[in-house]
Amino acid sequence: MKWLKSLIAAATLQVLAVTSGHAGANLDQIKQAGVFKVGTEGTYAPFTYHDASGALVGFDVEIAQAIAKRLGVKAEFLEGKWDGLIAGLDAKRYDAVINQVGITEERKAKYDFSDPYIASKAVLIVRGDNTDIKSFADLKGKKAAQSLTSNFGKLAETNGAELVGTDGFDQSIQLLLTGRADATINDSLSFLDFKKHKPDANVKIAAQEENADYSGVIVRKGDPELVAAINQALADIKADGTYQKIADTYFGQDVSK
Repeated sequence: MKWLKSLIAAATLQVLAVTSGHAGANLDQIKQAGVFKVGTEGTYAPFTYHDASGALVGFDVEIAQAIAKRLGVKAEFLEGKWDGLIAGLDAKRYDAVINQVGITEERKAKYDFSDPYIASKAVLIVRGDNTDIKSFADLKGKKAAQSLTSNFGKLAETNGAELVGTDGFDQSIQLLLTGRADATINDSLSFLDFKKHKPDANVKIAAQEENADYSGVIVRKGDPELVAAINQALADIKADGTYQKIADTYFGQDVSK
């Protein structure tokens, strides 16, 4: 049996050697390439969307650019639909997803997250003339326009809603306004931004969750050096006022708490 124990010990050492040899590999590759590849939707105002000129802009876009700058590289954005964004990490299409990805225990089992960089609350949005839906529980048997794999979609489903799949906030609101959906659960900050630009839109908040949800930068599992570098970048942009400037641009207030 001694030979078996020796074989196991040797194999263990080999695994440790390989693992240590790859430690920090992704961060090194990012710095060598000079590019931080970021997965994002591009259809989720005010976080990631295209302005009138067609340029990709938004809160998350500027946060990603600020992180990349602190890493000493440039941010390169690769756009895709929400339902396939996180899967793109597995396919190594990009280094991280920065797109209001909620930090959940389920996701943490498979991926790593940075420290939270924004807090938001889920709100239940209905048409302005709707008097039937006053709480999340009232969604039972109703149609909710949602990104199917999002936290908001799961919350709607938990409350008994029939989900109508969408590509993001804008489409969800349009389905609501045209009567193809009864409600949508979405981000409070997105709703406030929408109402800021379209104050006459016939939508309102019927209910709001008490507890805030936190989002972070999501990366592949097992890359602590990259996570640490992103966390340091986030700490730096908060300390030097960059974060506050970005938050003021889109929300007029600090949205990290």
